[in-house]
Formats: sequence, structure tokens, C-alpha cells
Amino acid sequence: MADFEMTVDQREAFLADLHVGVLAIERDGKGPLALPIWYVYVDGEVLISMAADSAKAKLLQRAGRATMTVQDERPPYKYVSVEGPVAVDPYDEVAAYDIEAVAQRYLGDEFGRQYAADNPPGDSTVVARLRPERWLTVDYGKS
Repeated sequence: MADFEMTVDQREAFLADLHVGVLAIERDGKGPLALPIWYVYVDGEVLISMAADSAKAKLLQRAGRATMTVQDERPPYKYVSVEGPVAVDPYDEVAAYDIEAVAQRYLGDEFGRQYAADNPPGDSTVVARLRPERWLTVDYGKS
């Protein structure tokens, strides 16, 4: 049987590439909240911005952990899933997260600048920092 697991360098590079992530957070008495997110992977942490009063921010603070999966839907399929503790901090305390740079990463230069101008971070913006402890990776292109 072939070994489809990515190496450490491969998984880190794949997670750092441009993907829409799917964040999953535990909820009491329900299935996990799973939703698509923009993110950046910097210095071993997945960074995600959100409104402080959003359901995901509240759930992340309560749970203290989360899982995120990113994938390439084109054959040969690949994915990286990470799970670990999450800290939620005020936007201005996380220097590695720049809303304009993230918006440009996902929307391109022009639309990214416009998005950032229309949605400036404020006192009600927080950044979740997920530090991967567990990794699950697959690259079906490996043989």
C-alpha cells in the first residue's frame, strides 16, 4: 500500500498556500460548527480574524480548541487537517495578521484593498490563533 502522508515540509507548504479553510468548533448538544474561513499560516500558527461577538469567536473561546481542514479538490487530491489549542486575542495584539494583506491574498490586489477599506478592523475584531498539535495529511499524487 502506498504512503500518501505528506512530509513536514510538504504539509507546512500546503497549509501556507492559498486555500479556503473549513474551521470546525465543538458546540454543546449539537454537531460541531463547521464553516469556511480565510486564514494565514505564520510562524506555526493558523490566524483567522472575526468579529468578537460572532458565534465562532464565542465558541472558540469556550472550547479552547478547533480543527481546520484545507484541501485541493483537483486530482490528485490533497488535504491537510490540523487540530490544536486556540487563543483569541484583540486584532491589534497580533502583528502577523494584516486584514488588507489577507483580503488581497483571497480577492486579488484591487478587490482586496477595497474589501479592507470597507471592513476595517476595529475594537470588535479579534484574531484566533490555532497552534496545530495534531496533523492528518494526504497527497494522493504520491506513489
